[in-house]
Amino acid sequence: MAGSTVEPTRSAADVAPSGAAAGYRPSRTLPFGAEFRRQASRRRTQLALGFMVLLPLIILIAFQFESDDDDNGGGEFGSLIEFATSGGLNFTLFTIFVSASFLLVVVVALFCGDTVASEASWGSLRYLLAIPVPRARLLAVKLLVALTYSALALVLLAGTALAIGTLRYGWSPLRSTVAAQLEPGEGLLRLLAVLGYLAIVLLVVAGLAFLLSVITDAALGAVGGAVLLWILSSILDQITALGAIRSFLPTHYSTAWLGLLSTPVQTDDIVRGTISAICYATGFWGLAFWRFTRKDITS
Repeated sequence: MAGSTVEPTRSAADVAPSGAAAGYRPSRTLPFGAEFRRQASRRRTQLALGFMVLLPLIILIAFQFESDDDDNGGGEFGSLIEFATSGGLNFTLFTIFVSASFLLVVVVALFCGDTVASEASWGSLRYLLAIPVPRARLLAVKLLVALTYSALALVLLAGTALAIGTLRYGWSPLRSTVAAQLEPGEGLLRLLAVLGYLAIVLLVVAGLAFLLSVITDAALGAVGGAVLLWILSSILDQITALGAIRSFLPTHYSTAWLGLLSTPVQTDDIVRGTISAICYATGFWGLAFWRFTRKDITS
């Protein structure tokens, strides 16, 4: 009929099989790069990474003050300073040693525990899901970004320590109390292996913090809870009365990286620690995905 309009009919190509709008691709929502840049703009990210660079400088300055103090230069502490200042590799090893048991745990817990809980506390989590970003993809991208920043923090700490330690103390063989000195080339490889194992062990902290981040809306609770549980496991590991139970604690093999400095390399605890860390981390991440895909998002 003249003057009438005919409403076009939708073809099958205009509607996705799931009922979503045409052109909607879940894999294109919340790109890794966008989330990485978003987290990079946050003050806590900048402060955490900045402190990883600053800490070796603080240690170096402290050694300079100590070297000028004749009264405190002897004894066990003096021997420790002599070891740490005998070369860039040894300075790096000392920096890793004093950071591994607590500082790195806090940093990894901060990146992984704050990632989802902070969105919930800001009230922006439900809007991300309404874009819509699939829940599993949102968790996967946030976890990958958090792990990337955790690895970056570890690299920045060791890289800065190696750079300034080498400039100040020279490129010398790696020394340790469990082995003869190692040539610089081999010593560097040993340090890289130590960093790799520490990264694997810290996956447990990452998994626990990420799980707590999904459960609670308080970022501080997720970060603090992961750190406190790690400390509790460390305390329990010191109780010899627990016997074989201690070997199942996530912190039992946390110092097994010292075996990488021995001659020959002791790998038994390294293998057990790697298996333990991967099992714990996988379990925590699995629980996090299971919980998040089934919970009601109200914040």
